[in-house]
Amino acid sequence: MHHDTKLRDAARAIYNAVYPGEEWAPLPFEDAERFGSVHYRNAVDAARKVRLEFAEDPGGHQLGLF
Repeated sequence: MHHDTKLRDAARAIYNAVYPGEEWAPLPFEDAERFGSVHYRNAVDAARKVRLEFAEDPGGHQLGLF
């Protein structure tokens, strides 16, 4: 995923928001990415789902964001 910087940035933001500290995830984002941890995979999956939602609804109206 290193070539898709926007998806990686979104995954990092989700990872840090959902797993804010060591009590939630044992690894910082970069290490979780390197090892492909379940926490990392969940964040990437969430980022992909958000990307699809915005592709279908660019204004974010269905998500209740705007």
